[in-house]
Amino acid sequence: MPSPALLLAAFAPDGTTTFTPADPAAAHLRVDDLGATRGDGVFESVGVVGGHPQSLRHHLDRFARSAAALDLPAPDAGAWAGAVRAVAAAHDPVPELLVKLVLTRGVEGGGVPTGWAHAFVPVDHAHERTEGIDVLVLDRAYPGDVAARAPWLLQGAKTLSYALNTAALRHARAHGAHDVVFLSDDGEVLEGPNSTVVARFGDRWVTPPPELGILDGTTQGRAFGFAAARGERTEVARLRREDLDTADALWLVSSGRLSAPVRSVDGTPRPVDAALSADLLHHLLTVHD
Repeated sequence: MPSPALLLAAFAPDGTTTFTPADPAAAHLRVDDLGATRGDGVFESVGVVGGHPQSLRHHLDRFARSAAALDLPAPDAGAWAGAVRAVAAAHDPVPELLVKLVLTRGVEGGGVPTGWAHAFVPVDHAHERTEGIDVLVLDRAYPGDVAARAPWLLQGAKTLSYALNTAALRHARAHGAHDVVFLSDDGEVLEGPNSTVVARFGDRWVTPPPELGILDGTTQGRAFGFAAARGERTEVARLRREDLDTADALWLVSSGRLSAPVRSVDGTPRPVDAALSADLLHHLLTVHD
């Protein structure tokens, strides 16, 4: 297995950021860092396919929005973009990488953030990409307008506080499923714990809107580019629970897994367009930003 690569961030008072290589097997994070003790930080996972970072500008814009939501210092976009390219280049050449960007509030009481860029080989998702996945629909127990009503809940920010998401995935796997689609308590389709929902109805591709307190998907944007190139329509629009059963095709997409067709919802089989799914995956693996 190729070794991961790591760059550590240093933050200057003028807001500039520099990165230096570090040993990924050595200890770097203090035990009193608020990212570790409180989950007080944000992150992005950038897919690198064939040496090309995918949707990098989109990731960096989302990184900045997440940091702003937590009142963290604005990330130096140029420095973080350079770090993504540098840490990917420092890794042994492989077909696919993930580069995780992390920014925390730093050591408690210190007033200086902690940050790093870490390149590593992701989990092998080949089977899920080709054979499909079974999903459960779980209640997130928030209304669809939670982001506007209660911005302090940080819905729509990609924070390090992922215990709820990992608990949902454990619940799904304990019940024989691979993944989860969250539903608002008023019946709106939201997102997966670490993925975006894409549904196809005829020649119309739909994904739920970010104003529901969900992330605007980076891989979803690339999937919509694939659909548009086919002459099909794309739309950011609200979906209801019943739409998951009536869609002609349904995928969960993310930077690591890319695209996985959904083959059952709550135990009920649903159709999978194998040829279309293969074409979508090929696009995500071969068409670079």
